[in-house]
Amino acid sequence: MRSAARETKPATYADLEALPPGVKGEIIEGVLYTQPRPRGGHTRASSIISRRIGDPFDDGIGGPGGWWILPEPGIELSGSPEVAPDIAGWRRERLPEVPDDGPITVVPDWVCEVLSQSHRKYDRRIKFPFYAKVGVAYLWVVDPPARTAEIKKLINGHFTDIAVFADDELLRAEPFDAVEIPLSPLWFRGP
Repeated sequence: MRSAARETKPATYADLEALPPGVKGEIIEGVLYTQPRPRGGHTRASSIISRRIGDPFDDGIGGPGGWWILPEPGIELSGSPEVAPDIAGWRRERLPEVPDDGPITVVPDWVCEVLSQSHRKYDRRIKFPFYAKVGVAYLWVVDPPARTAEIKKLINGHFTDIAVFADDELLRAEPFDAVEIPLSPLWFRGP
């Protein structure tokens, strides 16, 4: 992960468009941060969580519905024209419709970040404090190498650990505690 040096003018969406293929960028509080695109293990874990949460909460299949669950959504907040969590969720009463074309300008209610070696420090040092600052209510941190899922809740402006799940446990946690998510498929890499 590299970060652009703070210049007199904040980074813009044009800076993101100028990035080479295979490089993911975000602008948080005017600073452009770049990192390599996620690889297989990271992408697999993110995809599984997105499906396991999306089916019951976004689609209402076997669950209560009432949410939008989106992988790597383009979110635009004040001073931060591109923030893209691995997965984000909004209660539909706060975000009645997902824009067809253009960024989402509403802070997510829930964010899930899957840690990778290439951006572990960036997520913990830059993104997590930013999520707290803008008011994301819940943060899930999935760490495939450690085989853990940390569940954090925003309390008094700071994320507080409310649960940690590991290995082959079943995850049942806020705000999606209406379903259980088996963790073992997140760590599985082959036959």
